[in-house]
Amino acid sequence: MEPARLDEAFLAPHVPAATMDFLWSQGWRHQGHCFFRYTHCVMEGVEHDIIPLRVDLGRFKMSKSQRRLWRQNEDLRWEIAPAVFDEAIHAMFARHSERFEENKPSSLDAFFSAEPALVPCECAAIKAWLGDELIAVSFLDVGVEAVSSVYAIFEPEHEKRSLGTLTLLKELQLAQASRKHWLYQGFGTRLPSRYDYKRRISGIEGYDWETRGWRTLKDDHP
Repeated sequence: MEPARLDEAFLAPHVPAATMDFLWSQGWRHQGHCFFRYTHCVMEGVEHDIIPLRVDLGRFKMSKSQRRLWRQNEDLRWEIAPAVFDEAIHAMFARHSERFEENKPSSLDAFFSAEPALVPCECAAIKAWLGDELIAVSFLDVGVEAVSSVYAIFEPEHEKRSLGTLTLLKELQLAQASRKHWLYQGFGTRLPSRYDYKRRISGIEGYDWETRGWRTLKDDHP
C-alpha cells in the first residue's frame, strides 16, 4: 500500500545545529525561515515521487570520472566564507537562473533569510575563483553531525567545467575533513528527472517515507 502523502511546513526563526541534524534526518528542508517536506511534486507535466537524499560520508569516494573532473579544474582557487550576498553574487544568480525553463527562481531571497549566514542556522558560502573572476558559489548549512547543500550557482559561460558537480564534490571534501557523518543533498525523484545527477555519488542514501528510515540507493532507478 502506498504511504500517506505528505505536504507539511512550519516557520522557525532560529534552529540549533543539533535540531537541524534531526530535521534533515526526517526529510525536512528549508528556504529561509520556512521548513517543509513533501512526498510528491509535478515537474514538466509529470508527477514525481520525492526522495530526500543524503551521502554517507564514511562511504563516499570520488569515482574515476569525478577524479578526472577535479583534475581538470585544478586551476580554480577556493574560498570558504560566511554566506553573504553582494552585487556580484546577485548578478551571477540572475545569469544562472536564465538556464531554467520551468520553475525559474526569482531571486536568492526565495531560498535564504535576510541574514543567510546565521538564520535559521549557520550557512557557509563556498566560492570558486578562476583568477580574479568568481565563477561559482554553493551554499552549505552546517549542523553538528551533518551538513546540507542549500543552493549552487555558476556562470553559464563556464558550464563545460561541470561546476554544479564540482561544487558538490568540494562540499563533500570539506564535510569529510570536518568529520561530519552525512551531507544532505535535498530532494531526488523515483522516476528519471533532471535531479538524477544527485544519485551518482557513492554512499548515496534515500529516505523511505513509509519506514521513516534511510536506505542505500543505486545510480539507476527501480
